[in-house]
Amino acid sequence: MSRVRKELRTIAALCGFAFGWPALAQMTPAPSTAPAMPTFTRPAPVAPSLPKPDDPNAPPPDAAFAAFQRGYFVTALRESMKRLDANPNDGPAMTLIAELYRVGLGVRRDLAEAARWYKLASDHDDLPATFALGRAYLTGEGVDPDLAKAKGLFEKAAARNHPGALYNLGIMATDEQVADFARAAELFRRASEAGDSDATYALAMMYREGTGVAQDRPKGAQLLKEAADERNVTAEVEYAIALFNGDGVTKDETAAAKYFLRAAARENPIAQNRLARILAAGRGMPRNMVESMKWHILSRASGLKDDYLDGLLTTLPSQQRVAVEEAVRKFIGN
Repeated sequence: MSRVRKELRTIAALCGFAFGWPALAQMTPAPSTAPAMPTFTRPAPVAPSLPKPDDPNAPPPDAAFAAFQRGYFVTALRESMKRLDANPNDGPAMTLIAELYRVGLGVRRDLAEAARWYKLASDHDDLPATFALGRAYLTGEGVDPDLAKAKGLFEKAAARNHPGALYNLGIMATDEQVADFARAAELFRRASEAGDSDATYALAMMYREGTGVAQDRPKGAQLLKEAADERNVTAEVEYAIALFNGDGVTKDETAAAKYFLRAAARENPIAQNRLARILAAGRGMPRNMVESMKWHILSRASGLKDDYLDGLLTTLPSQQRVAVEEAVRKFIGN
């Protein structure tokens, strides 16, 4: 948030003049902040959802995972150790201990110890641990980086339809010396069907660009909507741009503005910038210069410059500038 405060201090110092209205008909993401292809996925949570209390067929909640989900991490560690005392082959208990060490929950953070526990759990056939260990070898968290070991573990997890493993193998297929985009598209499809919104987004971009699949921008837009409706923030931005431009989907500036607003509220700088322009132009949403400049300042704080919006900011009456500063401070919580 310190970057936002710096932007607030620039309000009075900004100089220049207002430029003419830009052509909003073709919104495009800034290349430096919106790569065409996503990167490797985050680790999946290791703790499963607890059964609903009113489910008559649900087993009694496990004490270790229940404590983990409620934030009682020391208790979670103690209960996991109890499980291992009772059953030394308890892979899920090992994985939970690994996660506590990886994040530093209830214990001092220790990536090497986390990797050791993930290895034990994977050797006992725990699927989340196999994926997590693969990611550790990919990123070098607690182990020496080893792309071959990472790929082998992802393939082991993908054989059991782990969405994160399928997704990461898809990314690897695009990064190989001889990229296999058709294989990547198939892996993304399987990961998407298994519920990975990053994979849905990646597959959408492949359809839109015709990479690894026949180009089909309407299908790409449909997949973007699916990922956006799962609250994938990058997909929210790309789908909003498609809606605004009528690219593969019926043009709808109002719907586009709503998707931009959702992504902007989650601190996506591209969405904040595009929303600022929409509000300044009054397209898709009523014109509101205070809100427009609020989003502009927040986007600037993330490094996305816009001379046109800077120029508009200098034309605001002092009363509106005060309102903008108050709106920014309210958004960042102070």
